[in-house]
Amino acid sequence: EHEHDDEVGSIAIECIGDVDPEKMNSWMSRLLSEKGVDIYRTKGFISYKGSNKRIVFQGVHMLFTAQPDKEWGNEIRRNQLVFIGRNLDEDQMRIDFKKCLV
Repeated sequence: EHEHDDEVGSIAIECIGDVDPEKMNSWMSRLLSEKGVDIYRTKGFISYKGSNKRIVFQGVHMLFTAQPDKEWGNEIRRNQLVFIGRNLDEDQMRIDFKKCLV
């Protein structure tokens, strides 16, 4: 039998602009150390200030990788993050991510 777990869900954060790489790394490190057990999957892409390539990232629990991808070119520089997990505080995660923007 399958049981539905209301505590599991996904959060998508999308916004235009660049992020400060140091602030972003600090936030992700803190988030994964505090909630990594509850974050099942992380993926997306971000726009680092000063980089002409978008950064693609993915993770499972506390394992996380990020690497340069294609150049932005004429695309609008934006950030798209998706988190799948249990008991995630969407409002706080949005607030904390916005603090990474320059």
